[in-house]
Amino acid sequence: MKNNISKKTELVANWQTLMRVFLKPEDEESKLILIKYMEQILFGLHDFLKKHVGITEEVSLKELSMRFTNTAINKNPEKKLTEVITELIEDIAPHAVNVASPYFIGHMTSAIPFFMVHLKAIVTALNQNLVKIETSKVVSILEKQVIAKIHRIIYKKNESFYKEHVQNVKTTLGCFTKDGTLANITALWVARNSLLAPTKEGFSGIEKEGIVAAYKAYGIEKCVILASRLGHFSLKKAGGILGIGNQNIIAIDVDANNRIKLGLLNKKIKEIKQTGGRIKILSVVGIAGTTETGTIDPLEEIGMLCSENRIHFHVDAAWGGPTLMSEKYKHLLNGIELADSITIDCHKQFYMPMSSGMVYFKNPLILNSIQYHANYVNRPDSVDLGIKSITGSREANSIILDCALKIMGTQGYALLVEHGIETARKFAEEIKRRSDFQLITSPELNILTYRICPANIREKLSENNFEQRQSINEKLNKINRTVQRLQREAGKSFVSRTTLSVGSGQKENIVVLRCVIMNPMTNINILRKILDEQEEIYRCYMQEGRGINQAESVPA
Repeated sequence: MKNNISKKTELVANWQTLMRVFLKPEDEESKLILIKYMEQILFGLHDFLKKHVGITEEVSLKELSMRFTNTAINKNPEKKLTEVITELIEDIAPHAVNVASPYFIGHMTSAIPFFMVHLKAIVTALNQNLVKIETSKVVSILEKQVIAKIHRIIYKKNESFYKEHVQNVKTTLGCFTKDGTLANITALWVARNSLLAPTKEGFSGIEKEGIVAAYKAYGIEKCVILASRLGHFSLKKAGGILGIGNQNIIAIDVDANNRIKLGLLNKKIKEIKQTGGRIKILSVVGIAGTTETGTIDPLEEIGMLCSENRIHFHVDAAWGGPTLMSEKYKHLLNGIELADSITIDCHKQFYMPMSSGMVYFKNPLILNSIQYHANYVNRPDSVDLGIKSITGSREANSIILDCALKIMGTQGYALLVEHGIETARKFAEEIKRRSDFQLITSPELNILTYRICPANIREKLSENNFEQRQSINEKLNKINRTVQRLQREAGKSFVSRTTLSVGSGQKENIVVLRCVIMNPMTNINILRKILDEQEEIYRCYMQEGRGINQAESVPA
């Protein structure tokens, strides 16, 4: 710690000091330190982050890890609040990642509006638990209202529908979860229980009897989920958790625009139907904003295909869902209203603090298939939201979203979404203008990928010689990995990377730089500087004699 305390008094844990710590700051000094930093955070959040947190300082993870090896907890307190806060600001924050920086454009985590910190503080102080009415009361009522508001944006039902269901204790339009992964798992859990529901022949349903009994009762060998090969890895987690096996999450190839191939999807559905019921399709998943490329599957066509074949249609709109707020771009999600279930992440393009997800359902009764009761908390006759949630104890994120919607309005969110999409398009054009770069995936929303691949190399790659292309791409992959790593370690800016499988015939794996444009302070001038830095790193790399021909020596 950088601030040394001149006279160290021994700290003791007794009832008197415990009450003081529990109820108020230990002393006036602690109070002043707390006010000093909290005032900066509450009223100048981004200035605070800029001052105290870099993209990340040039300290290796190995070096940092050596500072955190003490695993003993003192019997008595070791630090006062003043010291803890100062240590947090001076020793921890500088090595955290400043995701609020406009130069941080590599992941789906970004700046949050300053008022979110105020709302989060209030929610924390209230400490409501949405598992039960007895620990939340009006907040549970508010949550049902907020869920209905977002449901209305998605499904556009009439006024009478929402009047009937907004506070109906027997129906549920959706629920909050911890994140998009749990939202996806919840949706597919519901789909599984609906597919393998109780029967007149005495089978009590998969939730009670398990998957072996369910398969026997229905005379099937396995269940599968069909999704784009660009589907989020939470779908595989769902396969494991739900007992169908993650190898039965069947990946369907994508077209040149990274959207699921409808022809292949239709073909796979027909193949499965020809098994005479031995294989059941639990769900088809459409994606509204893939994690790697931000593209949107043809939701309307998938929805119609699922309707014709009576298949549960789930849309993973964890990323792209808030695009529905934009009159200008909501058409990109046409067909989402056909979905039986939909995932949206609050901590992505609703710009809320970590972590909060949501899942919505077309059928207000379908969540009954996963309800659980316990005499000590969610009794059978209660109206608690926790009855139909994969999450147990849960904080009141609905308060934050409700307040944010009131502060921002749909137009405020639309402006953020539109800025991201339009800035990404400008960035794509800038990449195409620079001879050292190759645009790999154009932005449909606000995510794009590109790589360092000079114009003369692109000419060689265009030749009909697979082995030559493969050799060149392997060297380019090492170059792009190194440039991304060196830029990250420099700490000025951050672009992530991923590996895409490309090619219409023989697939090739290429390493690409991936950008997510969601920070409203990120503009084309900043993006040009990021490209300038990448070009400079690459040219230094070339000057060291480590070009395409020497790329074998590049560290991963």
